[in-house]
Amino acid sequence: MTTIPKTSFLFLKALKENNHRDWMTDHKKEYQASEKALKAFYADIQAGLNQHDEIEKLKVFRINRDIRFSKDKTPYNVHRSASFSRAGAHRRGGYYLRLEPGNKSVVAGGFFNPEPKDLLRIRTEFQMDSTEIREILSEPAFAKAYGGHFEAWDPVKTAPKGFSKDDPNIDLIRLKSFFVSHSFTDAEVHAADFGEKVLYHYQLLRPFFDLMSDVLTTDLNGVSLLD
Repeated sequence: MTTIPKTSFLFLKALKENNHRDWMTDHKKEYQASEKALKAFYADIQAGLNQHDEIEKLKVFRINRDIRFSKDKTPYNVHRSASFSRAGAHRRGGYYLRLEPGNKSVVAGGFFNPEPKDLLRIRTEFQMDSTEIREILSEPAFAKAYGGHFEAWDPVKTAPKGFSKDDPNIDLIRLKSFFVSHSFTDAEVHAADFGEKVLYHYQLLRPFFDLMSDVLTTDLNGVSLLD
């Protein structure tokens, strides 16, 4: 499997110190060489995912930042990231990869800011019965890789409308996103087995994705919404 060259991180480190268009123009060849190597790695990950899943789309996020509404006017991201979308309405959830120097690289997966209808469906499911999702989160290999819990990304402070703050599952119901992540050191990223580690962590997500796919494609009576 393709590896992540150290030159890619050296480029990103230099970009962080010289985040302006003139510098990028002067170092266009280094940028292009880095992107070529990273895209080869992403393609290998996509191929690996397709051994046990079906990936519809690989998206490589742009290095240019959207600065229209940001106080930070630096033009470029100092990380590189990609996502892998699952194929078909019956396959829900997505895989994410972020590569950033300084031991900040992560793999992640799940449901980030789902649309209101899906968010309500997920919360209602967890209100009714959280047994399956808690079993998945606490499964030893999953818990070791992802910490045994969802990332607490901007949760509701008390309880969403229509739910009680005293609900025994309020820790799950308060969430606005349902995803997990695992961090890697720079040394791990540049190691020969990094691709295998990424795929291993993605494969651990399948029971979670399978459960959530079932939840989001059925009504509260278990009747399919796809027929």
